[in-house]
Amino acid sequence: MVNRAEIGVIGGSGFYSLLDDAEEIEVATPYGPPSDTITVGRVGDRSVAFVPRHGRDHAYPPHRIPYRANLWALRSLGVRQVLAPSAVGSLRPELGPGTLVIPDQLVDRTTGRAQTYYDAGGAIHVSFADPYCPTGRSVSVVAALENGWETADSGTLVVVEGPRFSTRAESQWYQAAGWSIIGMTGHPEAVLARELALCYTTLALVTDLDAGVEAGDGVTHEEVLAFFGANVERMRTLIQVIVEALPDERPCPCGNALDGLKLPFDLP
Repeated sequence: MVNRAEIGVIGGSGFYSLLDDAEEIEVATPYGPPSDTITVGRVGDRSVAFVPRHGRDHAYPPHRIPYRANLWALRSLGVRQVLAPSAVGSLRPELGPGTLVIPDQLVDRTTGRAQTYYDAGGAIHVSFADPYCPTGRSVSVVAALENGWETADSGTLVVVEGPRFSTRAESQWYQAAGWSIIGMTGHPEAVLARELALCYTTLALVTDLDAGVEAGDGVTHEEVLAFFGANVERMRTLIQVIVEALPDERPCPCGNALDGLKLPFDLP
């Protein structure tokens, strides 16, 4: 397939208007179809591909998203740097709703998700000590601060299976472990990006305080959607700024993540 984009964005349907000169492309992958057609267009001088993580009509719950197909499709289109905005709950009272967290660490508490491309062809172990792109994180933090966001420049994202929210005891357990924010979609996206030698940066917007942080009834789905929806235009503007600020050449180690490994297939 002819390369069509250099930067990928995985997010909600509110980001469709992110791109100029947009066209929709159907991309076939060895892992089935992605969540929806890929929209390819431009942000300033940069070519960008957008995939709605849950599908156009929010058809896929977090544990059923075709993560492998989504990342494979983006790489097939030429994407090498990925931005992943998402809604998260806070496990720390100081990270209140409206805070943008650029995490530097991840904890996987999911179960049953396909989370590798290397199911066959021998044991292939990819380094994942630092799951996010340092360049993408640095650019995103600077852009967020310069654009007036209350920003946390590090933090640990714990990813749970969903689709249910946490019990109060689980939330208090994660908080006691020192983790910062909680979501349902950041894994296996991050590790699949690493297995494809892509840069991957999460932009986590806090929409609520998770169940164990404070007394009350706990978070609801409607509250999360309403808060994120109210901030989607502001987030869309930030994504555009970050896209234009990302370097043309990647100075980070992400592109060399597979050096020395004998892969069982050719990368797209």
